[in-house]
Amino acid sequence: MNESIRFINEKIGDFEPEIGIILGSGLGELADEYCDIAIPYSEIPNFIQSTVKGHKGRLVFSNIHDKKVVMMQGRNHFYEGHTMQEITYPVKVMKQLGVKKLILTNAAGAVNEKYNPGDLMLIKDHINFMGTNPLIGQNDESLGERFPDMTEIYKEDLIQVAEKCGNELDIRLQKGVYFANSGPSYETPAEIHMARILGADAVGMSTVPEAIVANYCGIKVLGISCISNAASSSGGSKLSHEEVIETTNRAKTKFKQLILKIISEI
Repeated sequence: MNESIRFINEKIGDFEPEIGIILGSGLGELADEYCDIAIPYSEIPNFIQSTVKGHKGRLVFSNIHDKKVVMMQGRNHFYEGHTMQEITYPVKVMKQLGVKKLILTNAAGAVNEKYNPGDLMLIKDHINFMGTNPLIGQNDESLGERFPDMTEIYKEDLIQVAEKCGNELDIRLQKGVYFANSGPSYETPAEIHMARILGADAVGMSTVPEAIVANYCGIKVLGISCISNAASSSGGSKLSHEEVIETTNRAKTKFKQLILKIISEI
């Protein structure tokens, strides 16, 4: 950790980010538009490189609306073969850099049948169905306590700010529960049906490990999903990563507007 922090601080000087953003599939354009300093993951000691199409793999630092922001332009996933500790390591680094609020974004499939492709969903809670937990292993008391409370991972005050921003921008926002699977295979119709019974509104392969670690580290979390496809339990429609990217590309303008507005308000 000290090695990573030293390297980053040599690149950014006295820049101390207060807001962190993890940009999901198809959403990396924000970091291209607002980029003061960019550091490839491949250069940072102890960071791992993203292998997924649509994830550039850079740590981007920028001043946005007079707020100091660090963005992960592309995340790493459990299904890439990395450990939970490896994929959540950047969140711990953000904590050490000074980040106090973290915006997690992703592309997610609809479970709620009232959702449509291109909808944006504020995450109010999650279900961890990934089969493991990023806090397993020896605990570092300097980062957080052994048994962190999970009552309010996604902070209600940040959700209210996001809802206010959505109203002012005339962007309709859903609010629901995110269901996390390990991937990389998409869910079967039976698994979607199960998720719906369990109370999920959207399903994806990321976000939850980062949210758990951020909460553990004392970082306030806001989660936003871009709904990439309509809900189905019949098996009649086939899914592809290209469809996910295409849908997020269609929704990215309003997504970026919302993120920028939120940054100015939190």
